[in-house]
Amino acid sequence: MQGYLVLPDGVVFEGTLGETISPIKGELVFYTGMTGYQEVLTDPSYKDQIVVFTYPLIGNYGINDQDFESKKPQVKGVILFQLTEHYSHYKAKHSLKEYLEKWNIPYLTNIDTRAVVKQIRSKGSQYAVISAKPVYSEEELSDFPIREVSGSEIETYGDGDPHIALIDFGFKKSILSSLLKRECKVSVVPFHQMEKVFDLNPNGIVLSNGPGDPKQMNDYFPLLKKLMMKYPTLGICLGNQLIALSFGGNTTKLRFGHRGANHPVVDQKTGKVFMTSQNHSYVVDSESLTGTSLKLRYTNVNDGSVEGLEHETLKVLSVQFHPEAHPGPEDADFIFDEFLESYVATGREKVYA
Repeated sequence: MQGYLVLPDGVVFEGTLGETISPIKGELVFYTGMTGYQEVLTDPSYKDQIVVFTYPLIGNYGINDQDFESKKPQVKGVILFQLTEHYSHYKAKHSLKEYLEKWNIPYLTNIDTRAVVKQIRSKGSQYAVISAKPVYSEEELSDFPIREVSGSEIETYGDGDPHIALIDFGFKKSILSSLLKRECKVSVVPFHQMEKVFDLNPNGIVLSNGPGDPKQMNDYFPLLKKLMMKYPTLGICLGNQLIALSFGGNTTKLRFGHRGANHPVVDQKTGKVFMTSQNHSYVVDSESLTGTSLKLRYTNVNDGSVEGLEHETLKVLSVQFHPEAHPGPEDADFIFDEFLESYVATGREKVYA
């Protein structure tokens, strides 16, 4: 049946609607990777977003049982030029079409995704509606999407050393896997229970990725700062923004965000440039770092935006990109090793003092 992508200024794109649904509204964003759609669909950072896949043919290697970043899809909807039903990969169990329909995720095909991306690039990220009628709905998104993707209780994985508390704002499974691969014991702590980290007394903490505006977490900034003053800390994506805000910095919303697996980042300490996987709408305001004791560590080569921070005296490191890189290049995987070897190891005496 016919379906429509309706933008707030009245621009309408007509396509084929894959699921019969009531109108749904979400933040319209685009993803440029040729592969990685399974990871994108299940990444909690995409909660309540309508994702436009810019590569023209999506679904050709199907859906497998290994590459999920959470237990179910997190996106609000999907926009595609072509969705193939005929997949080919030795690990594949289902087609992408079957997967989307199993979870009632609305999708539109036969859409000129290039034209949609041009709208986003010229007018910025915006809320849009997928509907069976070309009428714009004023329904609102969840005002606090982190609540919907964070866990409800503390869960512990592995029995190695060191012990890391992963504070869950909507963490990707690959972050947990990266820590477990390095023989860590990991306690996943829902953000609303983060005061229990003091009882766990870990060797270090990781602030995970997550969806939405980081300023929605303003009530938690004082507690986050107390935790970072005691424990070595690594912040990833949303975690990077929360670190900046907790120490008095500011964040702003990018015009159309960074999403894809080919974003070049330079390490200001070494001068090394590497490719990264990214998914975020918000970014730390570099000018707001003055007087915060935070210094710039990583910078985006393309637009000069903040890609990571270090604290001048505390064992605090953060990155805006995804070092676990699922999907994407593994160039930034060293971040976990640097944190565990240079931050957690040297910070243990302070933790147990």
